[in-house]
Amino acid sequence: MLRTVRQKDFRAGGRFLPCSAQDQKDGRSRRRFGMLGVLTVAVALFAAGAGSAWAKTSRIKDIVDVEGVRENQLVGYGLVVGLNGTGDGLNNSPFTEQSLIAMLERLGVNIRGQNLNTGNVAAVMVTSTLPPFTNQGARIDVNVSALGDAKSLQGGTLLVTPLIAADGEVYAVAQGEVNVSGFSAEGEAASVTQNVPTAGRIPSGAIVEKEIPFQLADMQEVRLALRNPDFTTSRRIAQAINGFTGSTLAVAENSSSVLIKRPMDYQGSIVDLVTDIELLPVQPDQPAKVVISERSGVVVMGADVRVSSVAIAQGNLTLKINETPQVSQANPFADQGQTVVVPRTDVSANTGEDVKLAVLDSGVTLQDLVTSLNKLGVKPRDIITILQAIKTAGALQAEIEAM
Repeated sequence: MLRTVRQKDFRAGGRFLPCSAQDQKDGRSRRRFGMLGVLTVAVALFAAGAGSAWAKTSRIKDIVDVEGVRENQLVGYGLVVGLNGTGDGLNNSPFTEQSLIAMLERLGVNIRGQNLNTGNVAAVMVTSTLPPFTNQGARIDVNVSALGDAKSLQGGTLLVTPLIAADGEVYAVAQGEVNVSGFSAEGEAASVTQNVPTAGRIPSGAIVEKEIPFQLADMQEVRLALRNPDFTTSRRIAQAINGFTGSTLAVAENSSSVLIKRPMDYQGSIVDLVTDIELLPVQPDQPAKVVISERSGVVVMGADVRVSSVAIAQGNLTLKINETPQVSQANPFADQGQTVVVPRTDVSANTGEDVKLAVLDSGVTLQDLVTSLNKLGVKPRDIITILQAIKTAGALQAEIEAM
């Protein structure tokens, strides 16, 4: 089968050539990196392992984040009106009445000292995420969650709610009808609730009022932050970038970041540079780790987990206690007698049937470990205990992380 080999896999004059088909078409790479030409070679690949080797690689854009290019959290406090008697009560949610009075006063209605019924109103917290480089006037989604004792937000409308960031500035304003996926209904003797009726969402419910200033195009260097820090992966990213550009503009600073400097003869901006390198394939590496959750019984083991020679036995000890008290009475026509209760306790112990002892050879893989534990018939919660015991014995060559 004929395939086009990436040009980054060939060297010309000690420098890697770019591999983008679009770059070959318009010659951008020649202008940006000062390369002499573009090389396209078609070769026959008969190696069976070629496909599997490519399957293990990931694009740089999928394993790193550009420092400074991030989302920002927004939060606000507002009122949802139009509820069908499922709003906040006066006794448990006094802030709803105070907020309603303050809102009406801003609209020119003075109702202080009056008795209000807030059954159709609910105090809510509005949250949203402001994506990076969002322009003024763009719309973003918002989430609405009840703050008081409202039973449902079904059919409600969120009034104008400013959304602020951590710096206290207003970056968006939300308003609109709340979409609720759950519902709740009740009668005198029974009730039914599906999903969560006290939380909803407003698609495109907020308008961005203020942009976050961040000029990426004016920067002369940028730092790539690894989502899963690892020294090997960091170095491979730097090598892939340097091999593609034919220069040493990328440096692996540590296990979490790779620094990229814009070359002096580079005619594009830092945005163009990030665009050129984010599609480069890199094979990520990861340390051997076992993640366990005692609460849910979840066990996740990485592919590089290894176990030294160890013997495992698993058996459940069950104690069963039955109380069968008996009543003892005096004989008929006895001169003296007393009725007493005589305790009768039956205790039995079961250490489990078919308890087996399994031996794992040195250097077994994850598949061998899982197969051996399955042969023992152990359950996920028992596997957690076994893995912790293997780690204590020093036979598990991996890190255990508890969730």
